[in-house]
Amino acid sequence: MIKQPLWPRVKRILIQHLDPVLMAGLGVLMLVGLVVLYSATDGNWSRVLAQVANILAALTALWVVANIPLHYLMRTALPLYALGMLLLLGVMTPLGVNSHGATRWLNIGVATIQPSELMKIAVPLMMAWYFEKHEASLTLKNYFVATLLLLLPVALIAKQPDLGTAILISASGFYVLFLAGLSWRIMGGLFVAAAASAPFMWNMLHDYQKHRILMLLDPSQDALGKGYHTIQGMIAVGSGGILGKGYLNGTQTHLDFLPERTTDFIFAVYSEEFGLLGNIILLGIYLFIIGRGFIITANASTYFTRLMAGSITLTFFTYAFVNMGMVSGILPVVGVPLPLVSYGGTSMLTLLLGFGMLMSIHTHKTLVQT
Repeated sequence: MIKQPLWPRVKRILIQHLDPVLMAGLGVLMLVGLVVLYSATDGNWSRVLAQVANILAALTALWVVANIPLHYLMRTALPLYALGMLLLLGVMTPLGVNSHGATRWLNIGVATIQPSELMKIAVPLMMAWYFEKHEASLTLKNYFVATLLLLLPVALIAKQPDLGTAILISASGFYVLFLAGLSWRIMGGLFVAAAASAPFMWNMLHDYQKHRILMLLDPSQDALGKGYHTIQGMIAVGSGGILGKGYLNGTQTHLDFLPERTTDFIFAVYSEEFGLLGNIILLGIYLFIIGRGFIITANASTYFTRLMAGSITLTFFTYAFVNMGMVSGILPVVGVPLPLVSYGGTSMLTLLLGFGMLMSIHTHKTLVQT
C-alpha cells in the first residue's frame, strides 16, 4: 500500500472544513482593516501588529470551531447559556469591575472578562437549540419561552449599562424568532407594543443614552460636547467626496478632530480617505460575505443549523449597518465596532467564532440527533 505524502494529508486536515469562498471574503475585509488601522494610528506599527495578533488568535478559534460537528456544538447550548447568565449575575456582585461609569467586566482572579461577549454566541445558540427540541409541535408558548430566554440576558446587559451589546444580542435573538416562523401578525403586535411603551422606556434610559438620541436629532445643540462625535463623523464621511482625499491624507483623522478613530469611528477614517467609490467597494465586500452566509443558510441540512446560520449572517449585517449608520449620523452613537475592521480582539474573536460555526454548518452536512 502506497502512503500518501505528508503535506497533502496535513493540508487536507487544515482546510477541509474551511469554506474557501467565505474565507476569501473575510480575509479581504481583515486586510482592509489593517490598512485603515495603519492610517488611523498615524503609522503606529505596534498597534497594527497587536491587531494582527488578534486576527491570528481569532482565526485559530474559527478553525477549531469549524472542525467541530454541529451536534457537539448543539450540546453546549444549555451549559454555555447557563454559564453566561451566572457570569452576568456575577457582574452585579462586588466582583464586578466598574470602568468609565459602567460595570461590564468580571474579575475572576486570573483575568478580567466581559460576560456579555459570551452571550452574543450563547443566546442564539440556546434559542436555536430550544426550537430544535420543539420543532415538531411549535406553539405560541414556545415562542414566549424563547423570547424570555432572549430578554433575561438583554435586561442584565442593558442594566450594566451596555446598550450597544444589548442591541446586538436583541437582534441576534429576534432573527432566530423570525427564522423559526414567528408570524407577521405577532411581530406587528410586538412592534405596536414597543412603540406604545416608548415613553416608559425613555424614562428607564440613562442620561447619557438620552443625550445620544437627542444629539441624533440635532447634534449642533451641543457641538463641542455630546454631539461632537456625530458631527465629526459626518464631516469626515462627507469630506471624502467621490474619490476620497487619498490614503494617509485624511485631515479630520490626522489633525485629531475625529474621536475613537481606531474603533467605533474607523469607518469615518476609511470614508474620508477613499470616498464614495471606496465605500461602494467596502459595501460590496460586506454583501459578498452576507450573500455567502445566506447561501450556507439556504443549504443547511437541519432546522437547528438553518436557525444558527441565518442568525449569524443577519447579526453580522446588523453590526455593519449600525456602525455605518451611527458614523453617518442616521443612528445614535451606541458603541458598535465596524465588523472585522475596527481595532479590538474581543469583537474579532466573537465574529470569527460565529463564522467558524457557519463553516461547520456548511461542511458537516449531517447533524446527529441528541
